[in-house]
Amino acid sequence: MDKHPLRERASKLHLGILVIRFEMPFNIWCGGCNNHIGMGVRYNAEKKKIGMYYTTPIWQFRMKCHLCDNYIEMHTDPQNFDYIVAAGGRRKEEQYQQEDAECAAAHEPEERKKLGTDAMFKLQYQVEDEKVIEAAEPIIDKLQERQEIWKDDYKSKSNSAEETQRRSQK
Repeated sequence: MDKHPLRERASKLHLGILVIRFEMPFNIWCGGCNNHIGMGVRYNAEKKKIGMYYTTPIWQFRMKCHLCDNYIEMHTDPQNFDYIVAAGGRRKEEQYQQEDAECAAAHEPEERKKLGTDAMFKLQYQVEDEKVIEAAEPIIDKLQERQEIWKDDYKSKSNSAEETQRRSQK
């Protein structure tokens, strides 16, 4: 009675299918019950090699929705470094806008090249960056003041010589 070390996970190994633990890489909508399935939800999925992209295997993951009887099928997309929801659901589109996050804009490749070679162009960017920094200084100062107010001084109390002496006496 030969048993495989992976036990029931390898029951379909002769078909090229291995049962693995799959974590949802992004938010999706189930095609069967139209419920939201969040990123990070884990499933027991059947993993099967379905093709190749140059020398990289393309994997198929097939799992059952935990809210209904629908099966969701996902494929790896090595060309775009992503996953594709092939059947049983659809990806929840979430677009990230740099302006909404209020963070510094990344330079385009042409701008980066010009910044490295054109001194006047670089100087213009430095002046604009300094203006942004000046505008942000009052906000940063306020945050630092509040941080001092909310500061947890447990660390400074516990490291005092008096505290150390009291602990050694116990």
